[in-house]
Amino acid sequence: MKISFATTAAGAALLVSIGASTPVFAQQPAPQAAGTHWVTSWATALQSIPQRDALPPLYRAPDVAGRTVRQIVYPTLGGDAARVHISNLYGRAPLVIEAMAIAPSAGGSAVSQGESVRVTFGGRAAVTLAPGAELDSDPIRIGLKPGAPYAISSYMGAEQKLVAWHRVASQVNYVSRPGDHVSDPSIGAFPVRFTQYAWVTGLAVEAPGAQAVAAIGDSITDGMRSSLNQNRRWPDALARRVARERPNLAVIDLGISGNRLLSDSPCYGEALERRFQRDALDHAGVRTAVLLIGINDINFQAMPPRSGLDCDFPHTQVNADDLIGGYRRVIAAAHARGVRLLGATITPAELPPEREAIRTKVNQWIRTSGQFDGVVDFDAALRDPADPLRLRRDYDSGDHIHPSDAGYAAMANAIPLAAIAGK
Repeated sequence: MKISFATTAAGAALLVSIGASTPVFAQQPAPQAAGTHWVTSWATALQSIPQRDALPPLYRAPDVAGRTVRQIVYPTLGGDAARVHISNLYGRAPLVIEAMAIAPSAGGSAVSQGESVRVTFGGRAAVTLAPGAELDSDPIRIGLKPGAPYAISSYMGAEQKLVAWHRVASQVNYVSRPGDHVSDPSIGAFPVRFTQYAWVTGLAVEAPGAQAVAAIGDSITDGMRSSLNQNRRWPDALARRVARERPNLAVIDLGISGNRLLSDSPCYGEALERRFQRDALDHAGVRTAVLLIGINDINFQAMPPRSGLDCDFPHTQVNADDLIGGYRRVIAAAHARGVRLLGATITPAELPPEREAIRTKVNQWIRTSGQFDGVVDFDAALRDPADPLRLRRDYDSGDHIHPSDAGYAAMANAIPLAAIAGK
């Protein structure tokens, strides 16, 4: 094995070459050239897929080896130049992409014929990414329209396996028959559907004077139980508000369903306090973040252990002071990067008295401590005036925890745009 080093003006990137094959990018370079201003316009956060026999159907990944994966994304900020961010964060082997293209979506798995643009990495069509590495593509000349759907198609290596994803995408994506179909406009080439995102974790645009707001949290930020393929999560509704009133502001959604502030999970990702920098602060152009997290820390401690796959493990015992300590650490991380952090109150969930007491104390601290740069009172926006411990009926998706589409819209409307626009 031959090891070589390549440098950029902004830093160094390690390339591991195996014979004459495509270089393996072992860590991300810092490719921003002088005079450019990149802003992440769409993003998602990855979580590892449990690796064990007899997984429940929800955790069984599709076969992607030697096939083309087509994923539909909606940029929230437009621009003439874009770049795709790929990640092998939880990979145990190299991530191999033989070819990639981006094109306007024509509905379902179809793309607009003749408008597909090839994506390259360091001037090459193929890229191999070492385990744990992340990488931006070369700039792509394509006029992205905010709010419009785009298909990012990746022809995967012959032995590629899916070991990490964003599980609750609320978006149907596609896997092809075997072969390179990155520029194939037809629906018939993509018979397999799945509702996760994989490997592609960001789409940035060159947008001077613009910035991004990172929404980060658990399933309520992830949009659990919102309408499939309809972009009805609260960050989506906020992006539509922003497009009308503050068009130089992107909104990106880094929620992970089941995520906790303090504890990792076999299914629900790393603890938010540990993933916060990577998943929110490291995105280009982020100047403000909105944090909604804590209900799963409160609830999972009371869940009974399960045999087999126990997604709630560890059942960490927490109190309000534990959560407040975690919030303080996230606030410090944001401020160290010059990012404003808005704290969101935890929404009603019909909790038993001992858990409700934790939620109440935490919300009081969020509202009154002055530690956050601002407060978004999602609790007040969603609670039933006649019974503040529960969601309003028309804002309840039916499980008494997750909002309906109307509830997610009410959350977006509860955010003052002056608080997220920054200076």
